[in-house]
Amino acid sequence: MKCQEFSEITPVLLAGGLGTRLWPLSRKSYPKQFSNFIGDMSLFQASAQRLTSSEGLSFAAPLTMTNADFRFIVVEQLQAIGIEPGAILIEPETKNTAPAILAACLYAVAQDRDAILLVAPSDHVIPQVAAFHAAIALGLDQVAQGKMVTFGITPTRVETGYGYLELDALPKDGAVALKSFIEKPDS
Repeated sequence: MKCQEFSEITPVLLAGGLGTRLWPLSRKSYPKQFSNFIGDMSLFQASAQRLTSSEGLSFAAPLTMTNADFRFIVVEQLQAIGIEPGAILIEPETKNTAPAILAACLYAVAQDRDAILLVAPSDHVIPQVAAFHAAIALGLDQVAQGKMVTFGITPTRVETGYGYLELDALPKDGAVALKSFIEKPDS
């Protein structure tokens, strides 16, 4: 099955983070994902824009995971760039990424048992959207084979503040099997 056979991908935008690492530019009341650091859009808006339909890929309205303090910012920022806000799920308390992804999965599967989700942090910069969409299309071919897919970049240096993926082989131009995920160390 090729990616064109899928109906729609549901983007899940993770936008509940407090952005404390960039203080004072990023504050609890207005964290980094909602700020304009690069260009005329916030990181959140750029993430949402990146996950809109293109040739060969069809995206549904985003499903945004956030907290109660940011729900109105989410709606305002999506509407400002012409994107239908879609469902906004409120995290009762910040519990990191895994519970937010689980909540999004449960919600999406209740709507459509065969939903295909693309989970994306809302504070990343990905300037080459066409290349990103090509990677998504490649990932969809793996999804059609019943596999889960994760995207990553080749590191340029050792960084102990982040977890990493241990791969079975070095990636070339395709998908590579994952050997293990190494979690970041406790601080």
